[in-house]
Amino acid sequence: MKPTVFLSLAVLHVTSLGNGVEPQSGGWPLTAAEMNYALRPEHERRPGADEKKYLPTLWPVTPSAGHWGGSRWLDAHAKLVDHVQANRGPINILLVGDSITQQWGSVLDGQPLNAAWQKHFGREKTINLGIAGDKTQNVLWRLNHGGVAGLEPRFIVLLIGNNNMFFVRETGIAAAAQGIAACVENLRAKFPRAELIVATIFPAHAPGHAFYEGIQQTNAALRAMQLERDPKVHVLDLWPEMIEADGTLKRGLFQTDNIHLAPDAGYEFFAAKLQRLVARLF
Repeated sequence: MKPTVFLSLAVLHVTSLGNGVEPQSGGWPLTAAEMNYALRPEHERRPGADEKKYLPTLWPVTPSAGHWGGSRWLDAHAKLVDHVQANRGPINILLVGDSITQQWGSVLDGQPLNAAWQKHFGREKTINLGIAGDKTQNVLWRLNHGGVAGLEPRFIVLLIGNNNMFFVRETGIAAAAQGIAACVENLRAKFPRAELIVATIFPAHAPGHAFYEGIQQTNAALRAMQLERDPKVHVLDLWPEMIEADGTLKRGLFQTDNIHLAPDAGYEFFAAKLQRLVARLF
């Protein structure tokens, strides 16, 4: 449906769209109705919210626009869509994820891909679609709303799930893992010829911390799904090499927040591991 067709309907009937179903399930640009819907705080758009039902197991697998207040998240998505449209066609590597991905270097920050990426993949045409704070449901929404339209990647690197840990007490571990699997399924459907590298969630904080334990359990649930039964899917589990013998985060790899990678050593470590896997797949 063309956006202009929906504009008049949006003005008259936007209040009737509060049934928990997005008025525009895919495509870009957004209709006025979808824009109004997506500007609502994310918790108001969770599955079951409008019916006053509590359905947290559906949150990680149901596409949902992110929300930073006002239109800021949608503006970030729009900027990435413009970047993608300016680079339509074949590319070597597509990066998909949250802040750890964004910090490779992003048009959102006006920063080029960092030194570690340039060292290991400087000759590879790369598009970075990381957005800080994204959860699996936000990535799913972006993929469906013009986020990758027109691209033809040879390799895709997906790293997502850390921010789902804020809600895992409600959603449960299985749902968080299913959210990652849903992103895998979405990308495989859109790019059947691409090699998809799925990095398991990196460790964060310390043993005993809710995030640390939730990530460890989510990664275990993800491994149990045996995603690599699909010959185009390759799981990269770096957890054992990112922790010390006592389970604490390996010194030097992480920033002081114990979540994000250190700009130098952390990204050099990640880039080197990716390069080895990409070289093997070539």
